[in-house]
Amino acid sequence: MLPERYTATVRKIPEILSHLRLPPRIAVPLLAFLLTRAGIAAVAYLAEPLIVDAPAPPPYHIRPDNLLLDVFGSRWDTGFYLSIADEGYRYGGPGLPSVAFFPLLPLLIHALTPMTGDPLVAGLLVTNLALLGAAILLYRLVEDEHGDEVATRSVWYLLIFPTSFFGSAIYSESLFLLGAVGAMTFARRGDWPLAALFGFAAGFSRLVGAVMAPVLAVEWWVQRQQAPPERRTSWGGLAAAAAPLAATCGYSVYLWSVFGNPLAFAHASSAWGRVPRSPLATVGELLSPPAGGWWSAIAAGRLPLDNWVDLIAVLSFLILGCVLLGQRRWSEGLLVVLGSLVPLSSGLLMSQRRYIWVLFPVFVLLARWGERVWVDRALNLGFILGLALFTALFANWYWVG
Repeated sequence: MLPERYTATVRKIPEILSHLRLPPRIAVPLLAFLLTRAGIAAVAYLAEPLIVDAPAPPPYHIRPDNLLLDVFGSRWDTGFYLSIADEGYRYGGPGLPSVAFFPLLPLLIHALTPMTGDPLVAGLLVTNLALLGAAILLYRLVEDEHGDEVATRSVWYLLIFPTSFFGSAIYSESLFLLGAVGAMTFARRGDWPLAALFGFAAGFSRLVGAVMAPVLAVEWWVQRQQAPPERRTSWGGLAAAAAPLAATCGYSVYLWSVFGNPLAFAHASSAWGRVPRSPLATVGELLSPPAGGWWSAIAAGRLPLDNWVDLIAVLSFLILGCVLLGQRRWSEGLLVVLGSLVPLSSGLLMSQRRYIWVLFPVFVLLARWGERVWVDRALNLGFILGLALFTALFANWYWVG
């Protein structure tokens, strides 16, 4: 059972927000953030002691004195970001090379640690504030074009997606999401300097952030073509489009100066088995008939379900990205298609369900479809059940992305 103090606080969230008299653009995303994070924390709190830990690898616990801090701060990749913030990058020698992880999150953790006294707490503050900021900006972006109901559903679907708990752990997804949503929001408003700043943050947080360069370039071109000649946007849009690439190049220059290899981040990924490979080859390998045939494998429960979940997830997003392109929503569709294909071209299906979560235009599309009650209910049911399941597994060291 959860502590009474915790459950009482959760019950008071709507009442607290009503007294703050916040505008809907802040109140709605804030309430959705608090409710979903409270639910995720509750599932993790209950699941961690109830489910037997995964047998491999042996679990380590950075904060065994605090269950929730330990769950969201000491699982899988979280250890890399904390070690980079504390000790710097590692390339070569024993252990996995940490240069595969981009620097924005470790830099922010390092900067905030003196104020919190604990790098783990600093990391969780960074990622959760970034997620909240992304939700607020997404609401603002969608409300301007589609109204408050679609904006509310967009934020809600984003925050209940089955892998959205990664946005509250020490992973870089929430920082990329903040950068991508912010870049699109300010690009739509013609504020190219701010679009460049957020685009740079996206490129400095993850390798896939480089896809924001063509996305911003296409957004600038569309705006320029649709406006009358006397009101066409300046060439600042192209400068903004260069910002994500500048971030990636900046990290490459650092790696060159320190380790003598500007592509160390790409070479390091091979330690996890990630090497450039055609997505068709990766998918074709999974679709090859197993020994004994499909029916015997299904009956015996021998299908690699993790890979199948990742394949279905990434193919679903690719299809929805093509739908956006078919609706002539060029920059949004391009973000989804490229953001799906780049990780899928790494030779592995592993983690695709986590990578696609940050492709926010899909949630805007689903929110538009969610005007139909049955669609909204189906999405809520499927997403919330998936979120609860994956959170429980993640809390107990099972691989879910």
